[in-house]
Amino acid sequence: MTPILWRRAGPKDAAALSVLGGATFLASFAHDHPGEALIAHIRDAHGPAYYEAALADPACTILIGETPLRAPVAYAMLTPPDLPTETCADDIELKRIYLLGGWQGAGHGDALMQRVVDEAKAQGAARLLLAVYPQNDRAKRFYARHGFAEIGETLFMVAGVPFRDLIYASDL
Repeated sequence: MTPILWRRAGPKDAAALSVLGGATFLASFAHDHPGEALIAHIRDAHGPAYYEAALADPACTILIGETPLRAPVAYAMLTPPDLPTETCADDIELKRIYLLGGWQGAGHGDALMQRVVDEAKAQGAARLLLAVYPQNDRAKRFYARHGFAEIGETLFMVAGVPFRDLIYASDL
């Protein structure tokens, strides 16, 4: 399998993150999200402007994984917590973590999660939070394997269409 080279994303990565974010969101949720809402959400929440703003925000960290030829295949985004649950000053949210399907099942997800944990610890975090779609059994198994447990729930809006998400936490 092609190796993945990991690094911190920079301002020039906004376009790549937009394409990767849209592709992975579509692949993950096209089976049960309405098409029109899905496309609108991808256009807004995964457009280049979204990633340009995120990359310019010093409170946001994005890790990107690429093939040796610099094709983007994975990324993770860490931000201050923005979930409807009690948080502490040393919490950090794993806002997004995606890996293209062709690179799943070969340990790359575990490698990315380890990088996320290392980055969160380097930023002084004691707990990592995230939201996960309850019907995404593969993701829930992955998070459980990495020490996450359910602590609450929230609504995730996809262009005005509400979806229930679970809030997970893991002590670092």
